Amino acid sequence: MQLEANRIDDYLAKVPKDRQPYFSKLHEVVVNNLPKGFEVGMGSSMITYFVPHSIYPNGYHCKPSDPLPFVSLGVQKNFIGFYHMGIYADPALKDWFVEEYGKQCKYKLDMGKSCIRLKKPEFIPIQLFGELIKKMSCEEWIEIYESQIKR
Repeated sequence: MQLEANRIDDYLAKVPKDRQPYFSKLHEVVVNNLPKGFEVGMGSSMITYFVPHSIYPNGYHCKPSDPLPFVSLGVQKNFIGFYHMGIYADPALKDWFVEEYGKQCKYKLDMGKSCIRLKKPEFIPIQLFGELIKKMSCEEWIEIYESQIKR
């Protein structure tokens, strides 16, 4: 399921009604906790929080015309998808998140490499996602990213 939208407001308006309050709250907590330097826009048919070209001119190595993605938030058929590239690239951050999620949510964490599948949106530990966003600065993300792509 992909929502077609060119603007964040349009995307938010197209989120299914049963998930809309949870999705909007998750977006809000990300925006309110996003470290300095990151920006918000649309990318890959999702809301994306990224390092702009003004800070990282090289852009995303797969498509240098795109800014360097950090986190994306999107609606899928059966879940809200929270895609955090830092969790994929930093094992210590992933370990912290997995442990904290288990403490704060009674439902099992459904997670891939960077995708956290939130199937029961009414039980999303919203504040935990705010903490997660604050854990990595723009500069730290660039450093980790560059160390990974140069391998």
